Amino acid sequence: MTASIPQRYATHPEQIPGMTTAQLRERFLIDDVFVAGEVRLTYTHHDRIVLGGAVPAGSELALTGYPEIRSEYFLEHREIGIVNVGAPGTVTADGEAYELVTGACLYLGRGVRDVVFADAATGEGARFYLFSAPAHTAYPSALVSPGEGTVRELGDQVTSNRRTLNQYIHENGVKSCQIVMGVTQLHPGSMWNTMPAHTHDRRTECYLYFDLPADARVVHLMGERDETRHLIVGDEQAVISPSWSLHSGVGTAAYSFVWAMAGENQSFDDMDAAPITDLR
Repeated sequence: MTASIPQRYATHPEQIPGMTTAQLRERFLIDDVFVAGEVRLTYTHHDRIVLGGAVPAGSELALTGYPEIRSEYFLEHREIGIVNVGAPGTVTADGEAYELVTGACLYLGRGVRDVVFADAATGEGARFYLFSAPAHTAYPSALVSPGEGTVRELGDQVTSNRRTLNQYIHENGVKSCQIVMGVTQLHPGSMWNTMPAHTHDRRTECYLYFDLPADARVVHLMGERDETRHLIVGDEQAVISPSWSLHSGVGTAAYSFVWAMAGENQSFDDMDAAPITDLR
């Protein structure tokens, strides 16, 4: 066992109106996802998701068990999706090495005992984003390279939300118990990651924003449609979006984001739209 994982407890929508900006950020924003030489995780009680990052920085990092999940090893009763948002790197799972180029996604199922993160032999700079949920059975490990999943072109330049969506772990792609995961890249000149905003009343969704310039930010909308709030989010920061919270965001520059969900079902299109005219 290693040190404890920071925890974020579940929240009720009635709590949101009375929260300060600092309290909202404390509950829903993770601003230290990637730390050089560490596996840094956060446990949220929303659907028992664990998310975080692994940055080898020239060394090897192991994913171990933690007191909060009461398991001998991390994936004893969990599954995990891993997206590399940095330079090429390697994830070794029970002795099998997977080479993850930038943007690649690796799924590891329940029962994988030993997971080790490393940079590629050619250099340093891998940055692995991790998203884990409880699993009731085991599915085979699978690696998907950028462009090999289900690719959907969405939005329009006219509405500033033209984007390419790569679905990796989903009901018609890599099989999992709960996890649905992929990467969306906004086209130059587009800023909205989705509009209208929507909710997934049956799933928690987490966003990792990346490829955002250092002097740019994303305004992430959250809360209920008649009581909205926002978070100002920087590069390589993550947002926890509870099932009752709408989510949408607009940046001051184009960016990419990893979206990942876990909960009641795996239907990507199971969402309830929140038109901008309904928001307050």
